Amino acid sequence: MVYKAEYIWIDGTEPTARLRSKTRVLDDGAELPIWGFDGSSTNQAPGSNSDCVLKPVFSCPDPIRKGGNKLVMCEVLLPDMTPHVTNARAQLTPIAERFADQDPWFGIEQEYTFFKDGRPYGFPIGGFPAPQGFYYCGVGADEVYGREVVEAHLDACLEAGLGISGINAEVMPGQWEFQVGPLSPLDVSDHLWVARWLLYRVAEDFGIAATLDPKPVEGDWNGAGAHTNFSTTAMRESYPPIIAACEALEKRASEHVECYGANIDLRLTGLHETAPWNEFSYGVSDRGASVRIPWQVEIDQKGYIEDRRPNANMDPYVVSRLITETVCSALA
Repeated sequence: MVYKAEYIWIDGTEPTARLRSKTRVLDDGAELPIWGFDGSSTNQAPGSNSDCVLKPVFSCPDPIRKGGNKLVMCEVLLPDMTPHVTNARAQLTPIAERFADQDPWFGIEQEYTFFKDGRPYGFPIGGFPAPQGFYYCGVGADEVYGREVVEAHLDACLEAGLGISGINAEVMPGQWEFQVGPLSPLDVSDHLWVARWLLYRVAEDFGIAATLDPKPVEGDWNGAGAHTNFSTTAMRESYPPIIAACEALEKRASEHVECYGANIDLRLTGLHETAPWNEFSYGVSDRGASVRIPWQVEIDQKGYIEDRRPNANMDPYVVSRLITETVCSALA
């Protein structure tokens, strides 16, 4: 007997990387081997020296093919087995290991937008729908578009064993969100990348495209972010580390924003529940701040913080590395 392993990796497209995948047929019981691909076709190598290596780092059941088939998240290596320059996971690993004693947890809220026939799903031909507002967590055919895709994606993620923890309709028609976590830095990143792959793959069956564009429609419409919730053991036990974490993020604010996703200035304008990209603020229950402290956290005097700056198109390996290093160094 054999099974199909779908090898998934992140390419070298700039400014925002894309997901790629291909299938390998393996004997039942066989370990997942390293594999290769043509890096000249993924913006990761020149044609004169095109070989790149796929190293499996995470696998789960394949909810599309079912049976004993697998989805396999891979790191990209060079032929000498060193990390490729696009391999952000390799940069996260030593940071995650260094601060493992602080038990950092992440919960990431992945927003995205459905498109069909060149326009956001739910937008009428040649015009605009009613202003945003009623679409958020809405119900009914006049407010919700794409629920069948969202439900199928949720079921697929659960069947795959991913750490998905919720879904909801967002502020703009055709815009949705799923949440992954709380999980460790490496786990939340691996699970989020595979969940993204499943989103694209499930939507494909419905003839719909999903995009992580941070500002899919210009004008008075919310952008799409990836609000990132974070805590350590100390933060989950008392309040002073919560404030220390916010202050640590403020000291490295510009460095983080530069790595939080392409075209972040189009989304972080100070409007539509964002803080300006070039300013830093934090506050309790403030969705117009760079970092929000949930109201329950202040009441309980312990918990977590929400970094509201990351774009929908951010790389979770990069964002979790930066937040872990910045906050855990300050709390050490």
